[in-house]
Amino acid sequence: MSKLLLFSSLLLALAACSATTKKLPTNDVRQYPAPSLDLEQANRLAELPLHCAETEFPNKLSQTLGSAADLKTPSELHPAFYGCFDWHSAVHGHWSMVALLKKFPKIESAPALRSILQKHITKEHIEQEVEYFHGKYNKSYERTYGWAWLLKLAEELHTWDDPLARELETNLQPLTDLIVGKFMDFLPKLHYPIRVGEHPNTAFGMTFAYDYAKTSGDEGLKTLIEKRAKYFYAGDAGCPIGWEPGGFDFLSPCLEEMDIMRRVLPRDSFLLWMDDFLPQLKAPDYDLAVGEISDRTDGKLVHLDGVNFSRAWCLYGLANEYPEYSHLKNIANKHVQYSLPNLVGDSYEGGHWLGSFAIYALVLCQK
Repeated sequence: MSKLLLFSSLLLALAACSATTKKLPTNDVRQYPAPSLDLEQANRLAELPLHCAETEFPNKLSQTLGSAADLKTPSELHPAFYGCFDWHSAVHGHWSMVALLKKFPKIESAPALRSILQKHITKEHIEQEVEYFHGKYNKSYERTYGWAWLLKLAEELHTWDDPLARELETNLQPLTDLIVGKFMDFLPKLHYPIRVGEHPNTAFGMTFAYDYAKTSGDEGLKTLIEKRAKYFYAGDAGCPIGWEPGGFDFLSPCLEEMDIMRRVLPRDSFLLWMDDFLPQLKAPDYDLAVGEISDRTDGKLVHLDGVNFSRAWCLYGLANEYPEYSHLKNIANKHVQYSLPNLVGDSYEGGHWLGSFAIYALVLCQK
């Protein structure tokens, strides 16, 4: 009798699964307008780094204390990058300011943006930032997310044709050199890539570092990243993008991996690799649901706005380089359009960092 009941239960479960499958929605076939980074949008987004760059508290130091002498305020520890809740957000907040000034020299907030950059990125402040990284317990501080954004800031300064950029780039150079050295030291020792949707993601860190190396002409760093990316990812297949996003993700493990391999592999090799890694992306009717946010006042749950922007920049990059993937721009547009309206005037939990993600996605959309 018990076997009969078990068999009946199994049949009912299979029937329920079948019924559920039939009720799944079809792919989203709507066309989403491409978002625009125009002067109006730039003025709006500039409010975010302007607000947080000198907002010292609340602050998450992520500090390992060696003694009571290490108990100092954020601005004492990090005179260049003390605002925006944490060090890496302060760094990419400064990147946002440079990116907006470079693209829109006449932006309304230009005097304020230039003033903050000049006030924070001084020779003396950067010397103190470098000294912090030399501390006994700080060797791996901000590895590799903060490192990556520091090099993105350095790259943006390098490509900005403005006398202020030359001053800031020179001041930042000792910290830039230190971070390059940290990548050079760390990547050969990392046996296994870190495949998460948050800060330590190896593919993300290498992608921004690779862009810096290529732009600045650092062949040593560029060659190392090419070598390590192929070592980590060349044999990967069937990435489970259907498992994404995780509840706190602001990066897509699958798409970040695709993004670095797009850079380091030649065209034919990359397309063959993609056929194994994410074959479904080639289908014209492929769809990817946005990351939905239930509470933007929760500092972790609002990460999913970030995953929408970072997914978008990965998809824009792929579609811009490979016409066979041009249909993915609509998915990227959908992701940006979902999260972009919520940034300015929303909770500080997201506002202190999401502007940078939005700006980077919008810049790639227009390339």
